[in-house]
Parts: sequence; C-alpha cells; structure tokens
Amino acid sequence: MGGWAIAVHGGAGVDPNLPQQRQEEAKQLLTRCLNLGISALRSNLPAIDVVELVVRELETDPLFNSGRGSALTAKGTVEMEASIMDGCGRRCGAVSGVTTVKNPVSLARLVMERSPHSYLAFSGAEEFARLQGVEVVDNEYFITEENVGMLKLAKEANTIVFDYRIPALGLETCSAVVESPIQMNGLPISVYAPETVGCVVVDSQGRCAAATSTGGLMNKMTGRIGDSPLIGAGTYACNLCGVSCTGEGEAIIRGTLAREVAAVMEYKGLGLQEAVDFVVKERLDEGKAGLIAVSSKGEVACGFNTTGMFRGCATEDGFMEVGIWD
Repeated sequence: MGGWAIAVHGGAGVDPNLPQQRQEEAKQLLTRCLNLGISALRSNLPAIDVVELVVRELETDPLFNSGRGSALTAKGTVEMEASIMDGCGRRCGAVSGVTTVKNPVSLARLVMERSPHSYLAFSGAEEFARLQGVEVVDNEYFITEENVGMLKLAKEANTIVFDYRIPALGLETCSAVVESPIQMNGLPISVYAPETVGCVVVDSQGRCAAATSTGGLMNKMTGRIGDSPLIGAGTYACNLCGVSCTGEGEAIIRGTLAREVAAVMEYKGLGLQEAVDFVVKERLDEGKAGLIAVSSKGEVACGFNTTGMFRGCATEDGFMEVGIWD
C-alpha cells in the first residue's frame, strides 16, 4: 500500500476574470476541506466516510454549486443531485431532483446502505429522506442572492449560464456576456464554466471511494439530470481507483468519463495520471470537463481541458497542493 491520498474539486471551467478575492475564498475552502479529510484519514476513518464528510462540508458552504448555493432552475428553484461509491464491492447510491435535503450526498449514501436500490429521484428521493429522518430545510435555504441575480442574467440572455460564481458587479468583464462557439448537444451556449463539487479518497488500507454533488446548471430545464449522480459518468470507484468528474455533464455522460479512467487502467495497463490524461484527451470529443482521481496505490491525479479547475490534493507523505489554473 502506498498510504492514503485525497483530492477535492469545486468545479472545472473557471471564468478567467474571476476576482482575486473570490479565487482566494475558493482556495481557503478547498484547503479547509482537505484538512478536514486529512484529519479523518489520520484517525483511520475508511475512505467512504471521508468522501461523505468532505462533500457535506462543501455542500454546506455556499461558495460552490452544491447544497446551499446551488444553481437555480428556470423556475427559480433548486434541484440537487449527488452520488457516492465505495470501491469495496462497488457499492453505490445516488439521488436526483432533491429540493429539501440539506446534504444530498448523505442521502445518496443512505440509498446505498438502507434501500434495495442504487438511485432514487424527485418525489421518491424526498419521501425516502423523510423515512430515514435526514435533516430537511425549505428550498429557500439553498437560494442565494447572488444566484437570483445570475438567473436573471441567464433569462435576459435566454441561455443556460454555467458560472454561478460570476459576481454581480463587473458582469461586463465576465465571459457570461461574451458570445461563445461552444455547443451542448448541438445547441449554442453563451458561457462555459460548469461547476460541481467532489472528493476522492484512498485510505491507508487501499480502499477507494468517490462522491460528487451539484445543483446543476443555472437556468436549466426543470427535471434535467446531469452526470454527477450517474455512476460511471460523474462518479466511479473500484478496487483500482476512485474518480469524480466536473464539467459539461452531457459530454461526461456520453464518454462515461469516470468509469473510463478505471477501464484504461485495467485494460490498457496505464498508471493513474496516464489514465486521466488519456481520458481527458480521447473521451470528451469536443466537450469540456475535468476530473480528480486516486489509486489504490496511494497516488493522486487530476486533469482538465478547461480554463481552470478548483482543486486540491494531499498524500500521506506530506504533499499538499491547492490550485485553480494550469
């Protein structure tokens, strides 16, 4: 065993004009979450517990797009989704269309551990949450003033706006108002800066786990489901590795991106970073995305083809890094 390792992300596709203060706030949150995970790993918590713990922290902070601070649908509501996977036995759980559950990632774990299913959505997920006694709040809890402003901007532009992190001031300098040739499923969009949170961990026993959570796209159609709750697309873990993806959900789904990392490791014999690089280059077609990964050997890796990705990683030998750009 190569010791424990952990990586977290807060989304790939960062606006190049993001103010320095917001960049520092993001780095501070990522550092806090890394330290939380490191402390848990040093206390010998299993990987599955650590990924849930870290993603819960990310969901609670409104800075990134998950839990409180989630992007709004076209109707001005929040519909969240999350998934979690334990590499031991490839157990998994996922939820979509959650509107009142404070921490969707924990509901996903309950689906994995306390239901006969792997995936529950919308009213079924909400009913299951109440049966399990998880903490629920009004939908308004998740809505921030900043996101209300971003939804207004999206509606005025008649488009999906990906980067909910763009501040209310200085919009004229941000990519949200700049035409872009990027398309999603053949339809043009005016900005590309997707967002999601995730965590991958390998513990000292070589057990891998992954978890991903998101509010989805700003001004998305009600009922839209992205890659984050889809096992093999946004999240995957097995005896070789754990992977969490972020970016253009439709492209990640088509490429089964997270599973593909494990597949090329298994079938092509690639190392972790080689596998990540291969998948980002060869499996996204024209899509934009990023991912974080750990291996059962204690390695950690990340890759992205966007302008940046909020990310951080650490290993048992003392290495720790937090970054946004290349």
